[in-house]
Amino acid sequence: MSNGLSRRDFNKLLLSGVAGSTIGLFGNSGTLFGATSKRVVVIGGGFGGASAAKYLRKLDPTIQVTLVEPKSVYHTCPFSNWVLSGLKNMEDIAHFYDVLRNRYKVNVIADTAVSIDADKSSVTLQTGKTLYFDRLIVAPGIDFKYDSVQGYSENVANSVMPHAWQAGTQTTLLHKQLQAMPNGGKVFISAPANPFRCPPGPYERASLIARYLKEQKPLSKVIIFDAKESFSKQGLFKQAWERLYPGMIEWRASTMGGKVVSVDAATMTVTTEFGAEKGDVINIIPAQKAGKIAVDAGLTDASGWCPINPISFESTLHPGIHVIGDAAIAGAMPKSGFAASSQGKVAAAAIVRLFQGKVPAPPSLVNTCYSLIDKNYAISVAGVYKLAMTGIVEIKGSGGLTPMNADADQLEQEAMFAQGWYDNISQDVWG
Repeated sequence: MSNGLSRRDFNKLLLSGVAGSTIGLFGNSGTLFGATSKRVVVIGGGFGGASAAKYLRKLDPTIQVTLVEPKSVYHTCPFSNWVLSGLKNMEDIAHFYDVLRNRYKVNVIADTAVSIDADKSSVTLQTGKTLYFDRLIVAPGIDFKYDSVQGYSENVANSVMPHAWQAGTQTTLLHKQLQAMPNGGKVFISAPANPFRCPPGPYERASLIARYLKEQKPLSKVIIFDAKESFSKQGLFKQAWERLYPGMIEWRASTMGGKVVSVDAATMTVTTEFGAEKGDVINIIPAQKAGKIAVDAGLTDASGWCPINPISFESTLHPGIHVIGDAAIAGAMPKSGFAASSQGKVAAAAIVRLFQGKVPAPPSLVNTCYSLIDKNYAISVAGVYKLAMTGIVEIKGSGGLTPMNADADQLEQEAMFAQGWYDNISQDVWG
């Protein structure tokens, strides 16, 4: 048995509560899967869902795959911060489902899944249509705990204080607000406590907004209000800010007045335990939870996220339903686009084996995250993950991090690699 898990331990894991009460060789009817029906419905067409749909068809073209995604054009959160700086536009982060439809014969339905009936193995769509499945993959991404910040709401986010943590109209709104703000104005970014989508994202955003301000409104400032005491790639970010944007970016830890407890959209103020402050552009990134369909279907636990069997990403609460991407509790793996894509492939391979009457193989998973600081300056972190008795853990010594004090050539290479990473994963998922 590979990946550092012995066959004995693997068998224990299969039978343990960590693996769930039913690894899923049999359907609700007690009939062995793989004999006649092989229908898989995938909810969500992002990095995880689109990868799962594509690789199900690649691994076994006899599986009937239906992908439900309301957006005809999917804008990625990765690289959306580049749009805010003017280095990219919305068209550069837009992706379509034509290849999945035409080349891989995935039945792509432009609709919203509104309910899941685990007992009937069915999904009801907003249009009233019902889809039946033998296996279901739920890749709903995130939803927001708007009430984690008093005075914040979906309406406030859509009109005055965008979170822009789901790329699209709010990305455009935040970009326009930056363009309209006065030289000498203040940009506030409120970063949530862990866990949340893309841990380095708020700090890349601060960097690229500072880049735009340095060129267009050099008297302005970015203040990061943080609900945490530390953040991903902190040393590398702070070094970059000193090098490129001295005095333009201020980071406040939670105990130093960083935790935003309330906002007032009418006066454009945020309030912490240290008092109220007025900003010109306010980007509130609230606390997060699994996407609504997962919550409504009873796939989440008290944490707001979805517990899964780490071998197959099958829900430990509802057999036959797999949860991947940001919504899943995936051990040491961060909530990122790369991680979601990796999990989508693992879930696809597991389902193929389950349809064949076999147990899934222990997975190997990877994640890479690039953060752009300037056009020719990027930093990165990478990790490789394996299955252990405690769940998904990072393989010791497998990770990589941009070294402190890297020279200009290496940092420029990282920026080039970031673009290459995005091109490659976009092609792999939607191409």
